[in-house]
Amino acid sequence: MKGLLDKVVLVTGATSGIGQAIAVRFAQEGAHVAVNYHTTGKKVTKTDELVDEASEQCMQRIAECNVKHVLVQGDVSNDNDVARMFKQTIDELGSLDILINNAGIQIQGPSHEVSIESIDQVLAINLRGAYLCARAAIQHFLNEGKPGVIINDSSVHQIIPRPLYISYSMSKGGIGNLTRTLALEYADRGIRVNGIGPGATLTPINQRWVNDPEKRAEVESHIPMGRAGTPEEMAGVVAFLASDEAAYITGQTLFVDGGLTLYPDFRTPWSG
Repeated sequence: MKGLLDKVVLVTGATSGIGQAIAVRFAQEGAHVAVNYHTTGKKVTKTDELVDEASEQCMQRIAECNVKHVLVQGDVSNDNDVARMFKQTIDELGSLDILINNAGIQIQGPSHEVSIESIDQVLAINLRGAYLCARAAIQHFLNEGKPGVIINDSSVHQIIPRPLYISYSMSKGGIGNLTRTLALEYADRGIRVNGIGPGATLTPINQRWVNDPEKRAEVESHIPMGRAGTPEEMAGVVAFLASDEAAYITGQTLFVDGGLTLYPDFRTPWSG
């Protein structure tokens, strides 16, 4: 896409799912990519193995595109880690032009029973992390006196309530206003801020229904287009929003959801 060649992109939470697809798509467009990941810190062998395997796969696919790339470890909710991530990206790739805030988690539980600790954990990564990274990116853009792009990976649950996932819904609602506020504040300095709102997507975080035919059919029955989306479809929209093809778009969240936000239960009238 126009304007992505030789740009430097930092993608958070990029070793699996949508994040990995985004990192690979930018590499395919000729951009240089910093791939962020973060382990739990609990030193769980299986978790470390899975992270290492995903990281290796992602970096191998990017390397095939013959672009510069770097793997940057860090917790997006930690200010010191964020500063180090950005420094490493800029030191090793020479600059930063585009930030993709993709890192995120979700924790399930009845809203009246969910612990404050789990609320804090989700908000710290999904919302605080997005802000800390956006702040660091904006500081860099302003210090360099150049334009820049920030894309926030939100969710259809930015606007659709999600019972049993109160912290996730809260974080994504916050991401929507983070996007709009930063877009308005920095539009006159050439910094564009947009978001995407994926619907049901075939990613590891959704394994509980993706790999169960009955549950998957139930999920997809609520989607007007009749199927879940793919990480690659999300990545294509992110690439578009970051490209010069979208140069006049800022402050928007583009829902990539097969029509899920169209109130599908109203496809037929409730009464004659």
